This record gives sequence, C-alpha cells and structure tokens, in this order.
Amino acid sequence: MLRRKIVGVFVIYAFLLPTLALGQSSPKVYEAPKEVLDKIKEEGTKNSQIMQTLGYMSDVIGPRLTASPGAKRANDWTRDTLAKWGLQNAHLESWGPFGRGWTLKRFTAMVDGPTAFPLIAYPKAWSPGTDTLVPAPTVDPKAKNKSQPAAANPHTSYTGEVVRFNAQNAAELEQYKGKLKGKIVLIGPIRELKAWMEAPGKRFTDTELLNMADAPDPATIRRAAGGPGGNPNFAQMMQFNSARMRFLVDEGAAILVDSARGDGGTMFVQGATAVQPPPAAPGSPANPQVRVWDKGANVPIQVSASTEHFNRVARMIDAGEKVTMTINLAVDYQDADPNGYNTLAEIPGTDKADEVVMLGGHLDSWHGGTGATDNAAGCAVMMEAVRIIQALGLKPRRTIRIGLWTGEEQGLYGSRAYVKQHLGYLGDGTTPAFGGGGGGRATTPQPLTKLAEYDKLSAYFNIDNGTGKIRGVYMQGNEGVRPFFRNWLSPFKDPKWYDASKPLDMSASTLTLENTGGTDHLSFDGIGLPGFQFIQDAVEYDTRTHHSNQDVLDRIQPDDVKQMAIIVATFVYQAAMMDDKMPRKR
Repeated sequence: MLRRKIVGVFVIYAFLLPTLALGQSSPKVYEAPKEVLDKIKEEGTKNSQIMQTLGYMSDVIGPRLTASPGAKRANDWTRDTLAKWGLQNAHLESWGPFGRGWTLKRFTAMVDGPTAFPLIAYPKAWSPGTDTLVPAPTVDPKAKNKSQPAAANPHTSYTGEVVRFNAQNAAELEQYKGKLKGKIVLIGPIRELKAWMEAPGKRFTDTELLNMADAPDPATIRRAAGGPGGNPNFAQMMQFNSARMRFLVDEGAAILVDSARGDGGTMFVQGATAVQPPPAAPGSPANPQVRVWDKGANVPIQVSASTEHFNRVARMIDAGEKVTMTINLAVDYQDADPNGYNTLAEIPGTDKADEVVMLGGHLDSWHGGTGATDNAAGCAVMMEAVRIIQALGLKPRRTIRIGLWTGEEQGLYGSRAYVKQHLGYLGDGTTPAFGGGGGGRATTPQPLTKLAEYDKLSAYFNIDNGTGKIRGVYMQGNEGVRPFFRNWLSPFKDPKWYDASKPLDMSASTLTLENTGGTDHLSFDGIGLPGFQFIQDAVEYDTRTHHSNQDVLDRIQPDDVKQMAIIVATFVYQAAMMDDKMPRKR
C-alpha cells in the first residue's frame, strides 16, 4: 500500500452531497442463515487454499513491480486460477499508458578498501545499470573477431572512490562543487540506531480498538479544523530535493547511495528519483513532473545501503580513510508494452445480476522482497473468499466481482483507471478524486460524471494492510452502513468460533467512522461510492515488512489470513444478498 492509516484522508465534495443518498430510507439488514455462515467458515478452514495461493505469488512469481514481467505473470496466473475455480468472465483489462517496466538482473556491492567487505544494499527500482558508466572500448575494424566487446557487457562493474555529501540547503551545495565527478556518493547523515526494547510485532489492544470505535465523524473534524493542514515547509523541501538531485547529476556523481530506513537486517527500499526540470519562470506554466518510469527520464544510478553499513563507510571516510567501492548492477527495461493490467473475474448473480458487489486488492509490489504482505496477502484473501463462495455453490443475488489491481504503489493507477472506465470521474477525469497518492484535501470542487455502472455498484471491499487478522471495518464516515457491518461482525465476537478442538481466533467487532487512506478503496470512495478497507492488526507491517526486503512468505501468519478470507467471504456474500444496495454517504 502507499501509506498507512490517515484520518480524514479526503473530502467528498460539497456539491456531491445532494446525490449521496439524501432522503433515502435505510435498507433492510440482511443476515445470512447460520448454516451458510458455518459452511463458509468450515470451507475456509478445513479446505483452505490460501497459503498455496500466497506461496505461488510470493515464492514462484516473486516481485511484481508495475509493468514488469513479474506483474504481467501475476495477472495471467490469477486470471487462470480464478477461471479454474469456476469464476466467469476471467480476463485482463489494460490501463495506461503507464511507462516502462524494470527488472533487476544482477546486483553486488563491495567495499574494496582499505578494509574489504560486502555491502548490504539494494538498488532502487528503475535505476539504470552500471554499464551506463563504462563506455564500450574501440573495436579494431581489422580484427577477425568483431563480437561485442567485454566492457560493454551489461554486467560491467564500476569502481570508484566513496565520498560523503550532506547538504541541507542550497547554500551548502557550493562546498561540493568540483568534488563529485566519477564518485560514489553517500547522501545524508549518519543515523543513530537504538536497541529494540519492545517487540516489533503487535496487535491492537482493547483500549486502542475502543478509541477507534469512539472516534468522531471525520467530516466533523474537517469542518472544525479548517485550512489544509500538513507540513507548511513541504513544498520548499521538495524544491530543494529537486535542486539537490540536479546538482549531483550536473557535478557528474556516478552512483548515489543513501541509508535505507530500517535496521537489524530490515531495509525499506522503493523507487529511484528522476531529475526534475528547474522551476518555471514566474508567470510561466509549471514544468511537467518527470516520473522515474517515463522513457527518457534522466535517472542516475541509485542504491540504498543498510544503515549499519552506510554508517560504517561514512565513519571510515570521516576518519580520513580513502574508501573505494565496486558496484555491479544489471537491469532490464521493458518498453514494448507501456500499459498496466488489472485482473477481473465474477460469480454471476441471479435476480439482481446487473448489480455488483466488488472486492479486491493490489497485485503489484516493490522489489526488495517478494510482496508477500504487501500485497499478495490481500490478493490471496480476496481470491480465497470468492473460491469459498464458488466451492459451496452459493447463488448470490448480485454479481460478485473481484478486481486485482496494478499500479497501486505508484498512485492507485489500476483501480483509478477501472473506476474512470466503468463507474465515473470528477472533472475531466485527470485529477484523482482522493487528492493524490495517499489522500488529501480537495481544493477546487469538480463535477461528477456518472457512467452507466455507477448506480449498479453496491460496495467495494479492500484488503491491503499486511498479514494481520481483521478486527473490524473503517466505515469512511458512512454511518449508514453501521447496522449492516455490526450484524455481519456479530458471529465473530467469539474468539473460538471455529473449532473447539483447534480454535481459530476470529474476534472482530470494531467499527469506526474514521477514514483510512493509501490504498484502492479510495478510488471508489472518492467519487461517492461505498468503498471500505478492513481494520487489521499491524503485526510487523510498519516495523518490518511494508516495502522492505523482509516482505516475504515467512512473515505471513497463516491463521490470520484464513480468518480474513472467512470474514470477507461472509461480508461479500451478505452484501450480494441484500434487497437494496449498500447505503451511500449522507
């Protein structure tokens, strides 16, 4: 996911309020018969396939960076698996254009001296390889063997002196002029590390859940707060970061190395940064933002090192040592198909088949680990939920449609494209309804254009907070759904709802009006449709696995993901069986 929980993450525009269920009567709450719920939990425990699904996506397919071969393979495999389970209309929908894909082929980093040791590090996504630093040698036209010279091989290493760079403002850049050409540059200060005195894994306490349940309507908070909030220096900071990157490139720095967030073997690694054009002259249109995945973007080689090794090298330099390093980075770019893809499949409805209940999660991941908790877990949970319903032969009144999105990590691109194509959009459709990647406040109200399927969607349910079990639901300020969700969670108040001989802790009962941000339900919620993310125990999500090299299958908690799939299956099935659609926001 893009970002963890954000309270009051976006605004439903005031002009939409007359269209969002004003005056509608409360729909009747549907509760599935106990025998149906018992069958769902039995299928989801005794016949669960969720760990096999999760294992294949994580271990076999591996990282699924948007527009990469791994992401496309995941699209194809999930489509084929859903079809094999009996779902209908399993297919891929393209969106885009996005830009170029990127695949890591080889990476090693070695401190050569004065003391040699392997550097623990990861390249940033979309970083070019070190072959771009080494020109191909001249080929003798008279030579009999005119094959490609060895120095132009994509596995070419680069060796250079390591220097420190810690400019914090424009004035401090001047001291580095003429000192960076051809250098491997350590960017940033030495970061002090503290011992972990508390376990990195945690679950919600009863007090925390109670506080969430008591949270006020986020709309009330917004009205009381006024103003946009946020960091008042953010724009200035971003401008300096862009100026710093231009300076490093202009000065001829060869490779940029920063200190990865995390410690003790955990490294959080994401995408490289593209060089941005200088600010436009006053009164001129703003220069367009260059994305690192744009073909033709100016992207220097960028690597994140473990904090412990970054600090060691920095201290060696501070002690007066001349440190050299050899880095070998080989990558492939995929330019043939600039589009991303979403996987879609359905369980057809019966008497209300033209109406839809959706569930989903994002399929793309970062490259440091295998994307197990972010978000193979969410995809596997949603796939398992529809597998359970299909395997039991349940006949929902509404069509149940699963959507597995790509491009989430770069800005919810896949789900935004689906919503724009099928449901509706604000303005001309180019501005995110939720204010950008992780949410934000509306600035200028824009009209809503509803498409044919807008009024046919009942609700969308999303999973994207790691391996932790469900503890409740974020209602996104929609008080109208409370009676439904309260009743649907009631069977899960008993922590031993499953099997007395081997109890599976099912406890989930918290409902909060709070908004949560950073993931694909915002694409639906942002245009006034019911879109929900479940409350999940954090486990190690923020501290160890989210966008890190430790986001691997071994960090998955099997009982937790089984519990999630069972609860999601009951929610989706009951939403599909209601007489009326899910209430919209008032």
